[in-house]
Amino acid sequence: MPNANRGAVGFDSSEFQEKYDRPSKTELKRQSDALQALGQELVDQPRDRVKRVPMPEDVRDAILECQNIKNHEGRRRQMQYVGKKMRTLSDEEVAAIQQTIEGWKGASKADTAALHALERRREKLLADDQALTTLLAEHPELDAQHLRTLIRNARKEQAEHKPPKAYREIFQILKDLDAKKRGAAKQAAADADEEEAEDDDE
Repeated sequence: MPNANRGAVGFDSSEFQEKYDRPSKTELKRQSDALQALGQELVDQPRDRVKRVPMPEDVRDAILECQNIKNHEGRRRQMQYVGKKMRTLSDEEVAAIQQTIEGWKGASKADTAALHALERRREKLLADDQALTTLLAEHPELDAQHLRTLIRNARKEQAEHKPPKAYREIFQILKDLDAKKRGAAKQAAADADEEEAEDDDE
């Protein structure tokens, strides 16, 4: 005798597939929270940065508006609206925003590393007279006498626990040198690109 319950026990495989293709409530919540956090990250950025991020105009307007609100409750409500607008973005748009933010973080890391390198060089100048000889060989335009005086004063400041005036001035000189070097490297790269473009045109 055929089992009358057989059809009821079975299920349509396409229905089963569709059910499990849909993200779970937990997954949807996680995605929503991630987009809210991304929106918050954009709100915390300087306005000129936000204006350069590739995103729809209405989303950018919501973020810029949120930055203008000082009232705590008003800002909280606007932040919820920012989250709502973020959830309208496509995967490609979200990826483009994330890529831009990662680029900022990469630049920040590079800047921090460069500053640490300058700090190490300053310490070397104070600890080793040979370091000044090396620096002057690399940058003959520097005033050697002025630098020697600054190094002597910086050592004295440290020994006597005085405000680090000369110490800071040495750092500023190193920072200016680094900025000039980076500027020259950037210009050289731009000139090389221009030459290459001209060669391609010929």
